Amino acid sequence: MAADTWLVVGLGNPGAGYASTRHNVGQMVADELARRLGARFSRHKAHALVAEGRMVPGGPKIVVAKSMSYMNTSGGPVAALLSYYSLDVDRLIVVHDELDIPFDTLKLKTGGGHGGHNGLRDIGKAASADFTRVRVGIGRPPGRQDAADYVLRPFTTAEREVLPSVIADAAAAVMLIVDDGLVAAQQKVHAPKA
Repeated sequence: MAADTWLVVGLGNPGAGYASTRHNVGQMVADELARRLGARFSRHKAHALVAEGRMVPGGPKIVVAKSMSYMNTSGGPVAALLSYYSLDVDRLIVVHDELDIPFDTLKLKTGGGHGGHNGLRDIGKAASADFTRVRVGIGRPPGRQDAADYVLRPFTTAEREVLPSVIADAAAAVMLIVDDGLVAAQQKVHAPKA
């Protein structure tokens, strides 16, 4: 089963109060992936919501997950899901917000540091840091606004107009990684926009 299975985790915080914040863009992408798979989320014993499906019949199985714990304790549910599905960390794709990338920009990579992102830090401690990342740019806070405060605020009105295409692009990037591998996905996603 594990040979053709991928675990895609959209990071965020649980609850309606966080649903529209910048820190939850990973979970927004998870919702879009589940929609594309025609799958519904259900509770999993790993303290996560999980939706399973395939993009095409006979294609790789994709397990889309959203932790039901807070961002800074994402590692436990992710490690439990990897164990449950008998997956190595090279079959894990984490979708998360990224302060160091401008809004409306995606970057794909494997491994690296956490850059102060508590969700990435906890996954690195619980499993390994060598997972693939779909980094969704949210930009830096304006002026002297605290980064921790900034990520927990909703997107601006102008950003919300663009957000659906950002989420769609991130979901497409996940599928490119699954279908064609990271390098091919990077070449397509990182290419300058025409």
